[in-house]
Amino acid sequence: MSGLVRDFAAFLEPKDGNDRLLTAWIRLARQVDLPHVHTFTRGLVNDRDAVDAALCLPFHNGGTEGVYTKTKLLKRQMYGRAGFALLCHRILLG
Repeated sequence: MSGLVRDFAAFLEPKDGNDRLLTAWIRLARQVDLPHVHTFTRGLVNDRDAVDAALCLPFHNGGTEGVYTKTKLLKRQMYGRAGFALLCHRILLG
C-alpha cells in the first residue's frame, strides 16, 4: 500500500509521460485487494481527461484559489461589523 502511495505521489509534479505511467499504476493498483484504492482508481478513470491535464500540463489555478481564499477570510473577519462597501475597499487594498 505505501509503495502505491509513494508511486502515485511521484506523478504530482507535472511532466510529459505521466499519463502513460498513470495507466500502468492504475493496472497495478487494481491488482491489490484494497477496496478504497479501487474506488480511487475508478474516480481517476472516470475523469481521466482532467487527471491527465493536471499531471502533464504546467498550468494551474493556484493564484485564483489564493485570491478566493483571501476574500473569504476577509468576509469572515468582518461578519456583522461593516457593510459591503467596506468589504470591497478592504479587498481592493489587500
